[in-house]
Amino acid sequence: MPRSMMDPPGKVLVVEDDPAMRLLVAQSLRKRGFEPLLAASASEASSLFEASEPDAVVTDIRLGGMTGLELCAELSARRADVPVLVVTAFSDLDTAIAAIRAGAHDFLPKPFELEELALRLSRAVELSRLRREVRRLREERSGPPSFEKLVGESESMKRLFAMIAKLATSGAPVLVQGETGTGKELVARALHARSARASGPFVALNCAAVPEALLESELFGHVKGAFTDARAARAGLFVEATGGTLFLDEVAELPLPLQAKLLRALQEHRVRPVGSDREVEFDARILSATHRDLEARVEAGLFREDLYYRLAVLPLRVPPLRERTSDVLPIAHSHLTQLAERSGKAVVGISPEAARKLIDYAWPGNVRELLNAVERAVALAEHDQLVVGDLPEKIQGFKPSQVLLASYDPSELVTLEEVDRRYILKVVELTGGNRTRAAEVLGIDRKTLYSKLKSYGEKPPEGG
Repeated sequence: MPRSMMDPPGKVLVVEDDPAMRLLVAQSLRKRGFEPLLAASASEASSLFEASEPDAVVTDIRLGGMTGLELCAELSARRADVPVLVVTAFSDLDTAIAAIRAGAHDFLPKPFELEELALRLSRAVELSRLRREVRRLREERSGPPSFEKLVGESESMKRLFAMIAKLATSGAPVLVQGETGTGKELVARALHARSARASGPFVALNCAAVPEALLESELFGHVKGAFTDARAARAGLFVEATGGTLFLDEVAELPLPLQAKLLRALQEHRVRPVGSDREVEFDARILSATHRDLEARVEAGLFREDLYYRLAVLPLRVPPLRERTSDVLPIAHSHLTQLAERSGKAVVGISPEAARKLIDYAWPGNVRELLNAVERAVALAEHDQLVVGDLPEKIQGFKPSQVLLASYDPSELVTLEEVDRRYILKVVELTGGNRTRAAEVLGIDRKTLYSKLKSYGEKPPEGG
C-alpha cells in the first residue's frame, strides 16, 4: 500500500554520544518532518527502542561501552522489521561488511550531507512500513490460524487438535512429547499460530544439534570478546523470540549445568549473555519437545526435576503413526498432491495394492518416514498412480507379523497359541480397533476374528 502524503515521515531513534552532532541531526530531521528520539548511549537507545517503537534507527559506530555494531545486532534481533542505518568515519569495505552482518539496513560514511541522511532514512521508514503492511496482508489472506501442516482424521488426532486449540490460548509452557518423526515441531508451530503471539517470531532450536560449548551463547547471547570467535555481540534466541515463541526441541539433551541456567531464565524472565555483567529481559512463550521419557530421566538424575515441572506445565502427547493407521493414506495423499504440483508429474493417486502396503507397514520412523517414502515413490513413479514397485523395498517386503516379532523378547519361549493370540491382538491395535480391517489384514473372516477375540476375553464392539 503506497504511503499517503499525509503520513508523517516517521519516528527515528538517533544514537550519538557527541551532544553537538546529536542536536544537529535532530534539528535537521525535525525540519523534514521526522520525530527524532535521542539517545546518548547504547543502553539508553536499548530502553528507548523498547518503549517508543521507532520506524528506523540511525547510530554512530563509535559509542561509549557497546559499539554501534553491537547495538545494531541487538536491535535487529529484537525487531527485524525496523531498519538500522550505521554511520561511521571508517568507510572501508570490512567495516561495511561488518555492519551488514550485524543486521544494518544501510551504511553511511562520514562526512555526510544531512540531506542525504534524511533521504536514506525516508527510504528506510518506507521499507519498515511496507514490511509491516505485507505481514498484515499475509495474515489476512491466510485467514484464521490453522494447524499448520498437521494432517489427520483419526480420533486421536481430533483429540490432539482440540488440545492444541485449548492450550494455544494459554501463555504457560507446553511440553510436547512423542516419538521421533511424529511432528512435534508442527504441533509447536500450530500452538504458536493459534496464540495471541502469532504475529511475533517463532524461534526454534534443536538442542541436540548444537555443540555443548555453543549452547549457552546460542540461547542467551554473548558480548564481543566473550570467547575466541565472538567478534561482535549477538542477541541470543531468548531475546530474539521476544514477542513470540521460543521452541526448544529435544530439550532432554541439554547438559545439566545449562539446565540450571535455563531454569533461572524461565523463573526470572531474564538472561545473562555470555561474558556480560548485566541481564537482559525477554518476553517469549516457551514450548519444548522431546522423544525421551523425561520422568525417567529425572529419576535417573539426568534431568532436573524442578526444570521438568517448569517446562511441563501443560503436557501434550503426539501419538505415533502406528496408533492411527487411518491417517496413513490421508497424509500420503496430501503429500503426494504437494509433490506432484511442485515437480509437474501427473501422479494423482495410490493404487489399492500400494495403499494396502502403506497401511500394513509399522512406520517406526512415523510421519517423517511416510513422507520420505511418498517422496521417493513420486520421484520413481512412471504411472498416474503410485504402485507397489515405487515404494521402498522394506515396505514392499513387510509382513504384518513382523510387528509382533519386534514387540517382545525373541528369547521368550511361548506356545503357538500364545503367538497367535499376541499377533491377532497386535493387528487389532494397529488397525485402530477396526475389526473389519483387522480381519482383512489377518486373512480371516470377521466371524472368526470375533470368536478368537471372545476367547481372549475381548468384548465385541457396540452394535456388532
